[in-house]
Amino acid sequence: MSNIDLIIEERATSIGNFMVGRLLPFRQKRAVGPFVFIDHMGPVKLNERENMDVLPHPHIGLSTLTYLFEGSIMHRDSIGSEQEIKPGEVNWMTAGKGVVHSERTPEYLRHSEKSLHGLQIWVALPKELEETEPSFVHISADRIPSWKINEVDVKLIAGEAFGKKSPVPVYSKLYFIELKSKKNQVLKLGDDLFGESALYILNGEIKSEGNTYQSKQILISKNSNLCEFEMAENTCVYIFGGEAFPEERFLDWNFVSSSKERLQQAKEDWIQQRFPKIKGETDFVPYPSAKR
Repeated sequence: MSNIDLIIEERATSIGNFMVGRLLPFRQKRAVGPFVFIDHMGPVKLNERENMDVLPHPHIGLSTLTYLFEGSIMHRDSIGSEQEIKPGEVNWMTAGKGVVHSERTPEYLRHSEKSLHGLQIWVALPKELEETEPSFVHISADRIPSWKINEVDVKLIAGEAFGKKSPVPVYSKLYFIELKSKKNQVLKLGDDLFGESALYILNGEIKSEGNTYQSKQILISKNSNLCEFEMAENTCVYIFGGEAFPEERFLDWNFVSSSKERLQQAKEDWIQQRFPKIKGETDFVPYPSAKR
């Protein structure tokens, strides 16, 4: 991995009543391929009085990917979806022209001790699809392609790579790959990846050309060729990336667009509560006053 261009450290960020580790965007790297936002949730233990309650909030111009290692989240949205997600499954919500969703601890877990650990990811949409109709898809764990490279367990969570394709209905050329090693293992990925590429170390460590990289770091490569590296025992990493869009993407709060004017319109629509509502939910996250 002599082509490492940048190392990003996980940064603690509050999302209301919950702390996360922010990975993207970063001031020196706003996106990797179509990936524009990554939060690492937990790991956290919650007692019988503590619950995750992310109130209804809006999105435009992106797809969200939720992937859990531990725990459970109940997703509800303004198009009528109500879906619990558990470890190894994928919730893929496409906001398009506008959607509102909430994420909460499921009712049956709210009065007991529980854990939560996972990734929240935003993938920007191609310009021609930024105003598409919103949609939601849940992919069960047994549908995610899984195989081994030597002694390393591999999952293709989203996109295409290594001649395989995930059932997650992505809208551009990308990949999101999980690699787990139980013992020390040298891994040669070859040239199967494409576009921009990055590697996130969830736990453990990797070594390359005399350098050691630790957990909670993203390694940004100069190109998609991640070449050869050594995974220590009990290491888990995620490789993600793909083809970047020709147009820049702008972020304002929960909104993503190739147009700053569209972001302004989305902001005003949310302030005036012109977005669709989630059935049965009346609370909502206000637009941050500091950004008005």
